[in-house]
Amino acid sequence: MGAQWKVKHKETAANAKGKIFGKLSKEIMIAARNGADPDMNSRLRLVVEQAKKASMPRETLERAIKKGAGLLDGATNFERLIYEGFTPHRVPVIVECLTDNINRTVSEIRVLFRKGQLGASGSVTWDFDHLGMIEAAPATADADPELAAIEAGAQDFEPSENDSGATLFLTEVTDLDAVQRSLPDHGFTVLSANLGYRAKNPVTVSGTDLEEVEAFLSALDDHDDVQNIYVGLAG
Repeated sequence: MGAQWKVKHKETAANAKGKIFGKLSKEIMIAARNGADPDMNSRLRLVVEQAKKASMPRETLERAIKKGAGLLDGATNFERLIYEGFTPHRVPVIVECLTDNINRTVSEIRVLFRKGQLGASGSVTWDFDHLGMIEAAPATADADPELAAIEAGAQDFEPSENDSGATLFLTEVTDLDAVQRSLPDHGFTVLSANLGYRAKNPVTVSGTDLEEVEAFLSALDDHDDVQNIYVGLAG
């Protein structure tokens, strides 16, 4: 949980897919500003791979690329915003948003943070590492994560929190694309690859305090403009 917080409550499959596709479409449009060809645009290539793994329809994927690259009329310009602060009970949190209306998002995120504490820029990021995070599953029975990490150029590795048997490979920000391309040559199938924040000193919270923290994070995640939530929560 020190890496990226994900919703624990159940959603219908259709709603969950729609939410994922909406977030991925925004990321694709942002990335496609630097070119519509994934082979020439490493950031777009990473997001396109995520979209394919999420089973995004090809038509939706191609439309998002064209819209972001300015190849369609009525292109939407999204801006990336980062909020830092604390949940109830002083758990550090970083919230990434993509919005086409900054004033609306700023106002609504401030309201959501009333149950916690919204901080200034730099108030929390100092306690997080900005890393590449690659989740990968062994493709063969003898796949060795330590050897794969060394050979592919990852900084470190550990068991994934999100999928039994998978490994989370950690990289320098600039090495993310190269490492995720190399891992298949060393016996691993890449499940996801993205840049994110990882808490250096996760906080332990339990009981009703943890319930309040989870409720706060869930309310943030429900906001349409919120893309990712990184929380310094242990366990």
